[in-house]
Amino acid sequence: MKNTLRVAGVYIGAIIGAGYASGQEVLQFFTSSGWIGTIGAIITMILYPLLGYYLIVLGDKLKATSHKRALYHITGRYIGPVIDILIVFFLFGVAVVMVAGAGSLVSQQFGIPAIIGNIVLTLLVMLVMTLGLNRIVTVISWITPFAFLLVIIIAIYSVTTSSTDIATLESVATQQLAASPHWFLSALLHVSFNIVIAFGIMMMIGANEKDKVSAKRGAVLGGIVLGLIALIINLAVYANIDVLQYAEMPMLLLADQFHPVLGALMGLALFGMILSTAVPCLYTVGARFIQADTRNFKIGVVILSIAAFSLSFIGFTELVNTVYPLQGYVGFVLLAGLLVNVIRTRGRTEQALL
Repeated sequence: MKNTLRVAGVYIGAIIGAGYASGQEVLQFFTSSGWIGTIGAIITMILYPLLGYYLIVLGDKLKATSHKRALYHITGRYIGPVIDILIVFFLFGVAVVMVAGAGSLVSQQFGIPAIIGNIVLTLLVMLVMTLGLNRIVTVISWITPFAFLLVIIIAIYSVTTSSTDIATLESVATQQLAASPHWFLSALLHVSFNIVIAFGIMMMIGANEKDKVSAKRGAVLGGIVLGLIALIINLAVYANIDVLQYAEMPMLLLADQFHPVLGALMGLALFGMILSTAVPCLYTVGARFIQADTRNFKIGVVILSIAAFSLSFIGFTELVNTVYPLQGYVGFVLLAGLLVNVIRTRGRTEQALL
């Protein structure tokens, strides 16, 4: 059970990050579609467990030491190199979003200049990534349960205390910055770009985790919780969209309305979740070019961290709206490759049984 929860925590932690748990990402991908965006959130509760499970299985099968071998296996030797470079580029882009999110968080919640948050997160990323994969997994899994509990409390409170009529909520929601023009496409993009984020670290867990059954269960549990979090945050943001429409971090504002102490705790939890997404992204990018956990790797991830910091001043909301949907479209190729691989594997299995 311990290993199951540990892997689930990593899966959730790798994805949940600044955009997801803060509510900004959920707002753009689900709430901006109005009430029907809720259906999109429910769809993710099906897709995340399935994809997480298969990434563990494939990682075990390929004994992946980085995402490169697995990616080429899935997408082929011609398309693979192109998708490989694009994924590396967008994973780095997500890390930039996380650094920007840290700045927005400390500015909104604590009134501290955004650059302080950017600097602190960058230094923590450097520190954590020099500890090695096993310690990274442990650090991420510690943060997740605490953050999930806070999100649940805040969301339930916000939904039950909202008194705005549905017509007003629908009108304001559909005027918000949206990830795509259609709710179903937004739901698929949400899963697609997040699987790109989790792809590398889930594949490596599949390859390295000794307890394979627990790893698979953890992936399924983590996937269900990810979908549930998206659903709960969407309901909370939608129910209060009239007061959240200009907030960079809607869930943080809701936490402050509940109680200032809870707001401060939510701010700390969000900072931890930002770290838990930035680290796997930069770790995967670094491991793509340099042997992981070596001296050169540690030097490389320090350089990557500094580069992410340098680009983080574009703006959190703008980065979420630009980087995430584009990465989602690239992720469609990866998802198509995974589907083809499943069909081929099943076909070979059926032939062997005949």
